[in-house]
Amino acid sequence: MILFFSGTGNSAYAAHYVNRVLKNEIADLFEKIKNADYSEVKSDDPWVIVAPTYCWQLPRILEDWIMRTDFRGNRDIYFILTCGSSTGNAGKYLRKLCEHKGLNYRGYAEVVMPENYIAMFNAPGNDEAEQIIGKAEQRLSDIAEVIQGREAFADTRTGIAGIICSGPVNRIYYPLLVRDRKFYAENSCDGCGLCVRKCPLGNISLSNGRPVWNGKCTHCMACIAHCPHEAIEYGRASRGRERYLCSKFRQIK
Repeated sequence: MILFFSGTGNSAYAAHYVNRVLKNEIADLFEKIKNADYSEVKSDDPWVIVAPTYCWQLPRILEDWIMRTDFRGNRDIYFILTCGSSTGNAGKYLRKLCEHKGLNYRGYAEVVMPENYIAMFNAPGNDEAEQIIGKAEQRLSDIAEVIQGREAFADTRTGIAGIICSGPVNRIYYPLLVRDRKFYAENSCDGCGLCVRKCPLGNISLSNGRPVWNGKCTHCMACIAHCPHEAIEYGRASRGRERYLCSKFRQIK
């Protein structure tokens, strides 16, 4: 079974693209995470988790869901992590997670996709995004063949920078910077509520027709990326920056 979590569509696209080869059952974890649904899941096929990389590790909200959920059936598990440039030393922490869950860790594969974290980086324009995804598709095809053959992923080499980023930087970054106080809506906001529906933590509500962030955020960028009027900003950091959604996800579904 393929389980995926995605804020702006990169990992959703990767999951569906891989499944063109695997033809397994596939499930979006958005509603399960949003509704704190930790009910048992079962698969006769190996598990495949597809997710973005947040601060060079698996997103903490997804790690929490995995920890709380009972996985039945097949004990083999693969991870596919999308990223803007690097996954750092994510494998070290995935292995520990699997050991805790009693799952047979079959490794993880890194897939570079268009950058979407506009709270810190620039997202690419449409043409550049298409080129990045085009390169990723060959990578995803190779990944699907490895999983289909029940082989383990080759170890991802990690330098000292990756070790630092996935370790001490990750531990510092979350409590210091993963907050929602800088989010706000410009006057172009029409109160459509799409940001409310797209938040995987149910962290956004409408007050007098305007979005309000309520202190529980994972910086998935779903609200700012999905806003049809580009009315949502993250302090000064997002001003003038390209918004990114994986348009190809709609084509493959």
